[in-house]
Amino acid sequence: MNYELMENNKVFLKGVVNSEPVFSHESFGEGFYELVIKVDRLSDNYDNIPVIVSEKLLSGDNFKKGNVVSVAGQFRSYNKLVDGKSRLILNVFVRNIIDMDDSMNPNVVELSGFICKEPIFRMTPFGREICDILLAVNRAYNKSDYLPCIVWGRNARFVKDIAVGQKVQVVGRIQSREYQKKLADDSIETRVAYEISVNKISLAEENAKPIAVER
Repeated sequence: MNYELMENNKVFLKGVVNSEPVFSHESFGEGFYELVIKVDRLSDNYDNIPVIVSEKLLSGDNFKKGNVVSVAGQFRSYNKLVDGKSRLILNVFVRNIIDMDDSMNPNVVELSGFICKEPIFRMTPFGREICDILLAVNRAYNKSDYLPCIVWGRNARFVKDIAVGQKVQVVGRIQSREYQKKLADDSIETRVAYEISVNKISLAEENAKPIAVER
């Protein structure tokens, strides 16, 4: 087991099971199921986060719809062919059920990975600075997860100048966001995007200093 690859992608979630488990796939004779965990934000809003759970963890009532569950795992991606086009699919792969008390942040992701696409810096209509980055995080068996991140304020100004290939460390939360997609027949479809809202980001070198958080 490569423990470095276990440590470079960590997710901790606590929320309410918001859907019944649905069979996803089988790997080496083990079944895996997809469901949604609803995680409250500090505001009155919430995030619906898709997770993948082994059939071994589904025993008992831990993942019964309506139950509160706390899990640890990894944020993962894969490409899926949808309507002839490749679409990036994101979910949390659950490794363990854990104990999280109410004083703990219910939505934490910690990543160490590489900038794999030119950062996109922009301003909101209200003058707030935002930068979109795509992070490649190594996984076992020579695989990588490609994870979209959104960075704000001074952190956004910092990250917009980081070169492709640079290794960074990120702490944030997974958020879900609905958007409208116009299809080829001019109809409008509501879709959900998932991304990491970054709280802290730093260069991975030993002499790099963490960048101050500004939200």
